[in-house]
Amino acid sequence: MKLHTLVLPALLVSLTAFAQPVKDPVEWVNPLMGTASKPELSNGNTYPTIALPWGMNFWTPQTGKMGNGWAYTYDADKIRGFKQTHQPSPWMNDYGQFAIMPVTGKLRFNQDDRASWFSHKAEVAKPYYYSVYLADSDVTTEITPTERAAQFRFTWPKTDQAYVVVDAYDKGSYIKVLPEQRKIVGYSTRYARGPLPKNFKNYFVIYFDKPFTSTHIWSGNKLVEGVTELASEHSGAVVGFKTEKGEKVGMRVASSFISEEQAELNLKRELASDNFDTTAQKGKDIWNKTLSRISVEGGSVDQTRTFYSSLYRMLFFPNKLYEIDANNQVVHWSPYNGEILPGYMFAGTGFWDTFRALYPFLNLMYPSINKEMQQGLVNDYKEGGWLPEWSSPGLADVMIGNNSASVVADAYIKGLRGYDIETLWQALKHGANNEGPMSAVGRKGVKYYNELGYVPYDVKINENAARTLEYAYDDFTIWQLGKALGKPESEIGIYKQRAMNYKKLFDPESGLMRGKNQDGSFQSPFNPFKWGDAFTEGNSWHYTWSVFQDVNGLVQLMGGREKFVAKLDEVFTLPPIYDESYYGQVIHEIREMQIANMGQYAHGNQPIQHMIYLYGYAGAPWKTQYWARETMNRMYKPTPDGYCGDEDNGQTSAWYVFSALGFYPVTPAAPQYVLGAPLFKKATLHLENGKTITINAPSNSNSQRYVKSLKVNGKAHAHNWLNHAALMQGATLDFDMSSQPNTQRGTKDEDAPYSMSTDRP
Repeated sequence: MKLHTLVLPALLVSLTAFAQPVKDPVEWVNPLMGTASKPELSNGNTYPTIALPWGMNFWTPQTGKMGNGWAYTYDADKIRGFKQTHQPSPWMNDYGQFAIMPVTGKLRFNQDDRASWFSHKAEVAKPYYYSVYLADSDVTTEITPTERAAQFRFTWPKTDQAYVVVDAYDKGSYIKVLPEQRKIVGYSTRYARGPLPKNFKNYFVIYFDKPFTSTHIWSGNKLVEGVTELASEHSGAVVGFKTEKGEKVGMRVASSFISEEQAELNLKRELASDNFDTTAQKGKDIWNKTLSRISVEGGSVDQTRTFYSSLYRMLFFPNKLYEIDANNQVVHWSPYNGEILPGYMFAGTGFWDTFRALYPFLNLMYPSINKEMQQGLVNDYKEGGWLPEWSSPGLADVMIGNNSASVVADAYIKGLRGYDIETLWQALKHGANNEGPMSAVGRKGVKYYNELGYVPYDVKINENAARTLEYAYDDFTIWQLGKALGKPESEIGIYKQRAMNYKKLFDPESGLMRGKNQDGSFQSPFNPFKWGDAFTEGNSWHYTWSVFQDVNGLVQLMGGREKFVAKLDEVFTLPPIYDESYYGQVIHEIREMQIANMGQYAHGNQPIQHMIYLYGYAGAPWKTQYWARETMNRMYKPTPDGYCGDEDNGQTSAWYVFSALGFYPVTPAAPQYVLGAPLFKKATLHLENGKTITINAPSNSNSQRYVKSLKVNGKAHAHNWLNHAALMQGATLDFDMSSQPNTQRGTKDEDAPYSMSTDRP
């Protein structure tokens, strides 16, 4: 017993010790965060992404079968291959993929036969490096990436039956082995979301640093004798070696959406004469430079790991679809017309998720990459006739809304310049006033919306109330951009008017948003706990708060500040009941809300994530401070089950990163952030313009989560918001934290953040 009394306090100290200033942030990232997921329950729905920030290609170990969107799940026992991937989400699945797998002993090439047992105890996952021991073959595989290429290193046992399998996947593929060059070339045509032009191919080139002792070509489940190349439904190759115990064989690989020659060029340009370790060090340096734009200190080890793991997830999508040609010009294969065209192109994101916080974060911390993305959107519109709302790549018929308007408007309003904003202005107007070639592009139900001010419940357009609320916000962003561009009132006044359409769906009886029929009557019966139907992946309790542009107007509709705050409180105090009848089953988003023990607050999905920050509009900012910390504490951990729903291309991570810094962009396209309270004792933001934002909260702790007072640049700051332009000039925020809420601070009308109906800056 004495031994226990001596050891236990030391153990407790180690568990609660505060992290020192982070000097090597990439080493705090856990790429396995969120990988303990399945279709029925998402803890992130992520895979270990071995890649560089916004790189064209990613790599991941593959535990799932070919075509399974859950490419890697933490509870799996076997690895089937190492896949080049571009997958933004398991629900979107993948495109441009192929796989590599070492085996020993009997020649095995199909995905089941070649699979090997592995253990997380013999696995190392870092953003710039991955290693795992494949027990069935006694081989260790290591991977390190560049933007469009990668190096592999295989460590073999002593055997004359060492093989590397290349799987170009089904749905049409090609493979060719060139033994004299120790080379394999091929292409894959498999993609999950389309349609894509018929010439879609992901070309790859692979070089080994050891001669082959044997070569084989296979198709489906059969070897094809006497050939060195094959185009078939499902093509692959196997090359063999004779190895000594501990011998390392290197492999270099690159790909291109343009041509085999461009893949070769990508390989030579990005790998040059670098060895594996040099590529890994360069990758580590790039990650550290990118992650070090924000340094945090004074948090727990787990908080620091969660912060940098979340920041890592924010720096992938949309990923580059463009390449650099032989003349050092930026070019891309167009997912719209199949042509090779000049300029930028990105893919792999859904604006329904990411308009909320991911893009505002890029505008604050990484504006230069978003400038490229805006240039890519110009090309999307020119080549495809529409702005994509979900790109994977091209136009995908997924989710609702016209939120490309928010992504374009927020960038320009936050100061991005040097791209064709006039073309984007025309694109926004086109998208706002037309139905697209699919329901997820342009505005489904636009005729009703423009005539009635809402999309009716009874005209067979699904998720109509959600569409109405999002269209109204999107109209606000168009109006904001139009003002910034100096467009005349005759052109932009209609968007200001439509931005108030949210009021048409407010039901005074329930105090919630409700579907409305074409004749002006509300839908009946009405169950505010019914998911889907009039709403998207949520219920009325979630979507009622989707009035980003005019929270004060919503406050007034609900009967004033007191009633508004009470309604917000009710979200957390209601039981997590639900009606899943619209879907015919309990979808994973419902289950994630139910098990979180936060009432109707469904942080695992996007529609309600900003709601915690709305207390500050009604004079109760201390409630934002409480619930933001509760959500960070309860819903995020740097572990395989570390998220509380789909991570969704950086959005759920962006909520955490912004919240940990102490503010959040409730209204993209308005140059403000709504204050919460910081998580760390200190955070330093190094802006691209050379300025610095320093956030000090020395008395911060889990018990001292409330803001007693705030000084900005030495002056007392009672407002519940920060101005973007002022932050971009550099700023020091000094938070005095307390264990008790300060119910006097931030309570005046002028302390509330921007709303259209008050029109304060």
